[in-house]
Amino acid sequence: MDRALKEKLVDELGQIFESSGVVVVSRYEGMTVAEMQDLRAQMREVGGSIRVAKNRLAKIALDGKPCASIANLLTGMTVLAYSEDPVAAAKVVQAYSKGNPKLDILGGAMGDNALDVAGVKAVAAMPSREELIASIVGCIGAPASNIAGAIGAPASNIASILSTIEEKAA
Repeated sequence: MDRALKEKLVDELGQIFESSGVVVVSRYEGMTVAEMQDLRAQMREVGGSIRVAKNRLAKIALDGKPCASIANLLTGMTVLAYSEDPVAAAKVVQAYSKGNPKLDILGGAMGDNALDVAGVKAVAAMPSREELIASIVGCIGAPASNIAGAIGAPASNIASILSTIEEKAA
């Protein structure tokens, strides 16, 4: 790899480290190409990505970035999983590592906060952005449906009373 290509790769990695909500570092030794493609596909579905890069270049890219604390995790065959959503990448990597013991989570970073393996698992257990939005919309919509039900209830009660009076009169 020539110097210009290395500089370009370091710049790309630097952008990833700055713009990602979460970065998860895992060891992938022994994984087949098909397994890695499956992991990449699952990550794409949630808006995240997988990146395999030389550890030395990744450490250079980490210099001065908020998640510089993960530099010590970059030894051996490592893969970087990242997403803009602070939970998505952690969820996918955690779920995939349960079914494939060849993927070993080492840790990660969420902004300035370093995450150990337990931290990554805790982040993976959190609800995603879409789940939070859905629950907020549900909370907002519930009072409106209750009000509509309360307003409509007296009218239906009056209608049922009138129908029973009509049946008795007939």
